[in-house]
Amino acid sequence: MSGVTEAPGAAEAGDDARASRKLGLYLTLPAQLLVLFIAVFPLLMQLYISLTGWSPLTGMGWWNAWSLWNSFQNYVELAVDNRWWSALLRTLLVMVVCVPAEFLLGLGLATLFMDNFYGKRAFYSILLMPMMVVPAVAGYMFFMLFQSGGPVNDLLSTLSGQNIAIAWLSNPSLAMVAVMVADIWQWTPLMFLILLAGLVGVQEDQLKAATLLGANWRQRFVTIMLPRMKTIIIIALAIRTIENFKIFDTLYIMTGGGPGVATETISVYIYKLITNDLNWGYVAAIALVILLTLSVALGIAISRMGKASTEVTK
Repeated sequence: MSGVTEAPGAAEAGDDARASRKLGLYLTLPAQLLVLFIAVFPLLMQLYISLTGWSPLTGMGWWNAWSLWNSFQNYVELAVDNRWWSALLRTLLVMVVCVPAEFLLGLGLATLFMDNFYGKRAFYSILLMPMMVVPAVAGYMFFMLFQSGGPVNDLLSTLSGQNIAIAWLSNPSLAMVAVMVADIWQWTPLMFLILLAGLVGVQEDQLKAATLLGANWRQRFVTIMLPRMKTIIIIALAIRTIENFKIFDTLYIMTGGGPGVATETISVYIYKLITNDLNWGYVAAIALVILLTLSVALGIAISRMGKASTEVTK
C-alpha cells in the first residue's frame, strides 16, 4: 500500500491530549465565565449609564435609566467642562513632577544599595517603611507637618534664624507642593525596590569583564546596567504613572482639593461629583474616558517593554 498508516500509539496519544484539553476547559469554564462577568458587566453598565442622565435622585433603578437617555450629551459636556480640564492639568502636573523625582531618587538609592556597607539591612527596612504606611495616615501626617506652627516651619525657622509661619495648605500656590512632597516621600521606596531588583538582575560576569577592560563605574552603569534595565524601568514608570493619575487619599486628607479647587485632581473632582452632585451619568462618562486613556498608555508601555526585551536578548 502507498499510504502511510498512523501508528496506534500516536493516535491514542492524540486522543488523550484532546480529552485532556476538553477536561481542562470544562473544569476552568465556570471560573472563566465568572471573571468575564466581573470584568465585562460593570463596563457595559458604566457605558449604559454614561449615555443617560441617571442619578440616584431620580428615584428609579439604574436598569430604567433608558428613560433618561441623552446619547452623548455627557461626553459633549465633558469636552467643555473647564473644571474637568483644570483638574486634568493639575493631575498631569503631579505626574510630571512626582514620577521623575521618585524615579531619580529611587535609582540613586538603588545604586547605593548595590554595595555592601555596615547596617545595610537596617537602612533597607527603614527605607521601605513609608511605602507600608496607609495613604490616609500619610496624608494626616503631612497635614500636621505642614501646619503653620508645624515641624516644617519650625525647621525652616531654625535654619534661617527667623520666625517663619508659612500657611502651606492654605496657600493656593504652595498646597500642591506639600501634596507632591508627601507623594514623593511615600512612593520613592517602591521605585527603589523595583529598580534595585533590576540592578541585582544584571549579570555580574558582564560587569567584571567591563572592569577588566578598564571601564569605570559610570561607564559600566550607562553601557551595561541601564540597557539591561529598560524593561524594569518601563514597568516602574508605568506603575507609578497610572497610580499617580489616581492620587486621592493623601491629597484629600491634606487639602480636600482646596484651598478652593487649587489641588483638585481628577479623582477628587469625581468624588465630589458623586457625593455632592450625585451626577452619576456624567461621572460614568468621565470614568470611561479615563479608562480609555490609561488603557492606551498601558498599551504603549507594554509595546515598549516588548521592544526593550527584544533589544536586550539580541
